[in-house]
Amino acid sequence: MEFNAPAGENLFDKAKIVGKSTPRIDGPLKTTGKAPYAYERHDVVAGQVYGYIVGAAIAKGRIVSMDTAAARKAPGVVGVISTLDHAKPLPPGMQNNAPLFGGAQVAHYHQAIACVIAETFEQARSAAALILTRYDRAPGAFDLARAAPDAPLAKGDGGKPDRATLGDFDKAFAAAPVKIDARYHTPDESHAMMEPFATIAAWEGEKLTVWTSNQMIAWAKKSLGTILGIAAENVRVDSPYVGGGFGGKLFIRADAVVAALAAKAVGRPVKIAMQRPLMINNATHRHATIQRVRIGAEQDGRITAIAHENWSGNLGGEDGENGTLQTPKLYAGANRLTANYIATLDLPEGNAMRAPGEASGHLALEVAMDELAEALGMDPIELRIRNEPETVPATPEMRFSSRNLVRCLREGADKFGWSRRSAEPGKMREGNWLIGMGVAAGYRGGPTATSGARVRLTGDGGMVVETDMTDIGTGTYTIIAQTAAETMGLPLEKVRVTLGDSAFPASAGSGGQWGAASSTAGVYAACLNLRRAIGQKLGFNGEDATFENGRIRTGAKSFALADAGTLSAEGEMTFGKFKSDYEVGTYAGHFCEVAVNVYTGETRVRRMLAVCDAGRILNPLSARSQVIGAMVMSVGAALMEDLAVDKRFGFFVNHDLAGYEVPVHADIPHQDVIFLDTTDAIVSPLKAKGVGELGICGPGAAVANAVYNATGIRVREYPLTLDKYLDKLPRYS
Repeated sequence: MEFNAPAGENLFDKAKIVGKSTPRIDGPLKTTGKAPYAYERHDVVAGQVYGYIVGAAIAKGRIVSMDTAAARKAPGVVGVISTLDHAKPLPPGMQNNAPLFGGAQVAHYHQAIACVIAETFEQARSAAALILTRYDRAPGAFDLARAAPDAPLAKGDGGKPDRATLGDFDKAFAAAPVKIDARYHTPDESHAMMEPFATIAAWEGEKLTVWTSNQMIAWAKKSLGTILGIAAENVRVDSPYVGGGFGGKLFIRADAVVAALAAKAVGRPVKIAMQRPLMINNATHRHATIQRVRIGAEQDGRITAIAHENWSGNLGGEDGENGTLQTPKLYAGANRLTANYIATLDLPEGNAMRAPGEASGHLALEVAMDELAEALGMDPIELRIRNEPETVPATPEMRFSSRNLVRCLREGADKFGWSRRSAEPGKMREGNWLIGMGVAAGYRGGPTATSGARVRLTGDGGMVVETDMTDIGTGTYTIIAQTAAETMGLPLEKVRVTLGDSAFPASAGSGGQWGAASSTAGVYAACLNLRRAIGQKLGFNGEDATFENGRIRTGAKSFALADAGTLSAEGEMTFGKFKSDYEVGTYAGHFCEVAVNVYTGETRVRRMLAVCDAGRILNPLSARSQVIGAMVMSVGAALMEDLAVDKRFGFFVNHDLAGYEVPVHADIPHQDVIFLDTTDAIVSPLKAKGVGELGICGPGAAVANAVYNATGIRVREYPLTLDKYLDKLPRYS
């Protein structure tokens, strides 16, 4: 089924289940410990043994020799595999910028170079320490600031240099009566998901099954086939529950590859949970950026020139963190420039992390907008509203599918009490605390991707939905059940959802804020096919019948859904080219209030608000959880998260959750989320977009703007730790 025209009025416009706050149907399993995560699949295959990955102790160079003899003789050890077992690195899978195993070359610190397999985890860990490895270390590039000036333009669409212009930026900027020109730095960040990279791998002849933690099942199946040199149809990937991914589990990582190789070598199923101190350097992270933003405006605040340039680095000089992504979409301005540069660094691989590009880009652009507002003597909300575009700013011939950013800002300002904010920084004080408010706009695209599902009637008035879609803690089980129940006219409790198995029809998977809109559309397509099949069996037109309360009405006839027996149907939703005529995006107004201690510089977030425009909200309860979780991550990005680079030896020093600080409950105060009552007929039949990444696009900048409003000190290097402004605080008696 192709979605090839804007959605008209349909059953979701009069929904009784979709759009209603619904507790997650997988919640009881998770709170009672019955939801099986990858490492806990004890019952799926007998004879499991434990693998322990050894990581490289250098960042760049080659392995001269590896002595595994002592490890092989250690108690409980059943085998050892080494990267030197392979003359060349194994082929990369999708979006792998460095080999996951094989060969003597070392591309980054903690690259997997060996695995010890033993009867217990403790035995494997102990034996791993007995492996002696000699290296020939090579010099590497580990400093983005040093490499950035010579970094070439990144590759954009079609391999062209990633530089876009409209009008004459240089001329307009030079003529602007009010202008700002500032540089912002964001650090490397870790996904820091709760569940580590984990896999159980088992072979049956030439067929491999991996029970793993992965966001994209179809991609994982294909990548494992490529990496291991086997047909993709001989690979089964099963991942019904994922304990957080944030983009770090979009692509196959070393745990799955090494577990598969180890299982082949020892002839037994092997389970691996990558140890936390290895994860940060072994896997992927959000790249650091250096961003330059220049904005010129008339005295009335109307932007005449805007430029956003971004520098990041990565292995191989490809796939950087494009902080300019939101800038062509947010604010009007006839003269524009965006450019993205990528340096070659020998640090661990940078890759997708929640809202890649925009999450970092908002930290620069939305602070620059506040700096412009101050230069103009204008309220920062009014400045943003004054530069609201009618069409897509960088592509004026393109229309928005829907856009309600002004509503987000105005309704948010009213709800948050923005009128109580002091326009002059450093003037609001409560005891020993300086109080400040900040605002930021947010944008994230609303993409969709082909998605399929299978639906089955169970014969007793219930149904089962099967799709390889994953639930990474986002509430996918529930919104898919809601969609099926709504379409088939069943109570929610009559729908059972099974996810994450590559034996099921392929879905869009979880990532990029496309999961909800795409997967529910695929389920809807399958349900429509099932309705037609029911009609054919019972002798009516399934497209015209009314399915409600477990019954079917068509003309004067009425049937129980159970009368159809045990029918099944598959369906797939594809998305037509008509969508390319529109910019389909999601928007938000983010607000924050902070308190900064006048003596110690300690910053405390006091309250936050997000007002979101994301089309139909399928389940407001879980959508709210999505947004507040993203807001928490933004607080971390603004105030504490920072992978410290050892620029001598090329690794992230604080590679565990003791040294890499993330927000805890005590750091997060009251958070509120408001969803506008909007729909978008361009995005999908359900007219729903997504909010999982919108919630991280902007609130970090709102925190930074609030800190400035509280103190009058502008810090442009994230995170805003007190060492960067303590000595600049006003002196108080």
